[in-house]
Amino acid sequence: MKNLDSLKGCGTALITPFQKDGRLDEKALESLVDWQIEEGIHFLVPCGTTGENPTMTHEEHLAVVDITVRTSAGRVPVIAGAGGNNTAKIIPLISELKQLGADGILSVAPYYNKPTQEGLYRHYRSLAESTDMPIIVYNVPGRTGVNILPDTLMRLAEIPNIAGVKEASGDISQIGEICTRAPSDFRILSGDDSITLPLIALGGHGVISVASNEAPSMMASLADSCLEGRWQEARDWNRRLYPLMKINFVESNPIPVKAALAMMGKVEEVYRLPLVPISREARGKLASVLSGLGLINGDTQNNG
Repeated sequence: MKNLDSLKGCGTALITPFQKDGRLDEKALESLVDWQIEEGIHFLVPCGTTGENPTMTHEEHLAVVDITVRTSAGRVPVIAGAGGNNTAKIIPLISELKQLGADGILSVAPYYNKPTQEGLYRHYRSLAESTDMPIIVYNVPGRTGVNILPDTLMRLAEIPNIAGVKEASGDISQIGEICTRAPSDFRILSGDDSITLPLIALGGHGVISVASNEAPSMMASLADSCLEGRWQEARDWNRRLYPLMKINFVESNPIPVKAALAMMGKVEEVYRLPLVPISREARGKLASVLSGLGLINGDTQNNG
């Protein structure tokens, strides 16, 4: 029993709002969580890369998860980020996140030190053996420098509380192999908004989305139409949302999505180095896409 058997649809890889002085903006985070749930999002994922977790202190990491759990109040599952390249350091973090009430963990593959496939397996096995919490493996070779191959993932799927994968390899053939070989209770979630439709068509279960920060209702509708087999509707949503999916990566994530939420009046546009504000040219393109989706007025290009 994986304990996340019902996890499907669209989950938001939440941004982390900061105040102008750089501190965590707790009120903005609470408002963002409430808005996401009211808009119909299926689950929330705080403290991932989109949440700027590499620049958060340990205390801030716990605070963001605590606020998300308390504000969501059981209305949607909360899958908290807990990854890194030091296995021993992640284990106590998972324990703390469990105490805060997180429903599961999203753990990115160890980055920079580039473990072998056996090293990746033993890393995740060690995390799983340290807890009874469900763990979602996060495969994003473009950021980590390592690709969790299907054979390794299938070994991990045999571990009772390895509950699924966030697949962001961008390799449709690899995704298809995973969907074909994985156990029925293994959650397969896209890590790329633009691959949501084909991943679900291949047998996957949803997406952990960047675009749903800005358009939670629309991204949830895309996922729902895919899961319910309404493929023409799904293609229509995908066509409509595709410009947003792409513009969110015109510069390093989460720079564009955070700029977008500032334009929408949801957060202050504050980043922590080494991230910097979006360029003027990219800002104009982003504003055009947001306006086209009705998310901002046509003349809105900056807020905060």
